[in-house]
Amino acid sequence: MAEHTSSSITIEAAPADVMAVIADFARYPDWTGEVKEAEVLKTDERGRAEQVRLVMDAGAIKDDQTLGYTWTGENEVSWTLVKSQMLRSLDGSYILKPAGAGATEVTYQLTVDVKIPMLGMIKRKAEKVIIDRALAGLKKRVEQDSPSGV
Repeated sequence: MAEHTSSSITIEAAPADVMAVIADFARYPDWTGEVKEAEVLKTDERGRAEQVRLVMDAGAIKDDQTLGYTWTGENEVSWTLVKSQMLRSLDGSYILKPAGAGATEVTYQLTVDVKIPMLGMIKRKAEKVIIDRALAGLKKRVEQDSPSGV
């Protein structure tokens, strides 16, 4: 079984404000360094993305991938790989928990399996870099856009 990598950050905004940024795939190229294009291919009955095509450029790894999204309540979203040129599998999630007055703890979990051979230690380090960059970008984006943010 694959090991996952996870990290958490506290964002000075309400969970709904954080989830609004996470769910706004069209703006991912604005705040995630690796996502160059994002296109929602399919939505659920509430208008939330069920399938999203992402064009990624993470330096040595460039990929065109489609992810399937599952929304659990108002504070959790998870995804899994539908198709990719570079990856064998990709599973991830954002879990949001209120963290005091107007703040949210965001936990990002990620498991990636690439088609090219890679040592486990190097793969986990790459996952950690991806997670840390994503959380930092999310925090910056939410706190600059949020009415309850700092």
